[in-house]
Amino acid sequence: MSTASASSTLARAEPTGRHAWVIAALALFFGAVGAGYGIAVGQLQALWVGLSAAAGVAVLIDFRLGAIFLAALLPVSTTILFPRTLMGIPGLNPINVLLAGSLVIYLLRGRLQSRAPFVPRPLLWLYIVPIVAAGVLGTTRFDDIYPLFFERMTVEFTTWQGYLGSTVVKPMLLVIAALVIGAAVARAPKPEPYVAALAIGACLLAFVMFGFIIAAGLGLSELSARRSRSFFTQFGTHANELGRIFVTVYALLLFTWWETKQTASRLMLFAALGVICLAIILTFSRNAFLGSLIVSALFVMWKFNAKKLALGLGATALAVALSPEAVYRRITFRMDTGSADAVSAGRVDGIWAPLLPETLDSPIWGQGLNSIMWSDALWSRAMDFVGHPHNAYLQAVLDMGVVGLALLVAYYLHVWKGFRALGSNAYLTPAMRGFFQGGCAALVAFAVAGMSGGTLRPDNENIPLWIAIGIMYGLAARRPAS
Repeated sequence: MSTASASSTLARAEPTGRHAWVIAALALFFGAVGAGYGIAVGQLQALWVGLSAAAGVAVLIDFRLGAIFLAALLPVSTTILFPRTLMGIPGLNPINVLLAGSLVIYLLRGRLQSRAPFVPRPLLWLYIVPIVAAGVLGTTRFDDIYPLFFERMTVEFTTWQGYLGSTVVKPMLLVIAALVIGAAVARAPKPEPYVAALAIGACLLAFVMFGFIIAAGLGLSELSARRSRSFFTQFGTHANELGRIFVTVYALLLFTWWETKQTASRLMLFAALGVICLAIILTFSRNAFLGSLIVSALFVMWKFNAKKLALGLGATALAVALSPEAVYRRITFRMDTGSADAVSAGRVDGIWAPLLPETLDSPIWGQGLNSIMWSDALWSRAMDFVGHPHNAYLQAVLDMGVVGLALLVAYYLHVWKGFRALGSNAYLTPAMRGFFQGGCAALVAFAVAGMSGGTLRPDNENIPLWIAIGIMYGLAARRPAS
């Protein structure tokens, strides 16, 4: 295969359409309609209605614009500032508008020019099918859910249909968004704008988080205290979930920055990395601290020789030594007790030990998604009242059995191979190769983080990883056939 043919294939692009003035006019019109609605009802949603309408019009012309908006807005959509409904219609929000519009336009136009399947087979059979099957299995146990989940309104559903929507349909929208981004990347002149959109979205999330902290008037000591672990629930998420988002972005941008050759791009990526690092610190999540340390260690090991490795480790040790006392106190939380349960914040005795025997109740295919809600340990009050096992692998075995865990792990190995292949692809720019090398580091941190929380299923905390997976599928579809 010639270099010219490969390069032309990788640079595949479609015309974005003519008559741009029509797009602008329609966008302004629908924006004005949204603003008028907001004035009429006196709500802040006017801005979101107008922006959603304008973005929807742009997507009608080129679904790739919607994909870029998705990459930028998905991280911010985890916060309470992002509307869950528009005009009082449940399920109608900016993300769903963008996703639905982009998907429809792709199916009507872009799909006709695509030879690759929209849903890759490994994703379908190793990931989607097992999760859907476990969700259907879980509906048979809906009546066994511990009543306190409904009394405290911990869950958003009250029927088995709502359970299926919350555990299967809603999470799968993230997978569909990743596939839409992949389809857009496959037809874009360059994939770098989608990486830039992810970086912008992560920085926006960080700035919103900073503003939330400043508005609350909390200092470092107060943020690091155990009683503040639920502080960010008012923000719309948990400190550990925020930490996992920022660690994945940190990994992706760190390697991209190192390989980028343009001075302006390097400076912008460096600034973004500074924002992300500060955000990781302010989550005071030990899971995030460990994840960022793993990513940094892999970066030094993969990019430096032995001499520079020693210097890098020394610099890391110095940075840790100069960190604020609140950070050090959080890292060493209860280590002086010598108790594994104390160090794990009660996970060992309060969650894991009572749940482990239940993995034998249905070891092959599990008991259905979120089976902890009807676990015997919860009904007998042998464990703390929590809605998550605080271990991604234990959750997978409980919900999907050994078979389900094996399939999910097999899928992430498939992603690892895809990242590694693109991380050394000579036809990609150095920056994009660095992006996928960062994806490999992010997967390592993701696997370790799963020992104390997180999930192997699609979830808000995995948004940056799924955007990277979407870009991976997009570039794989652009590759010339052997």
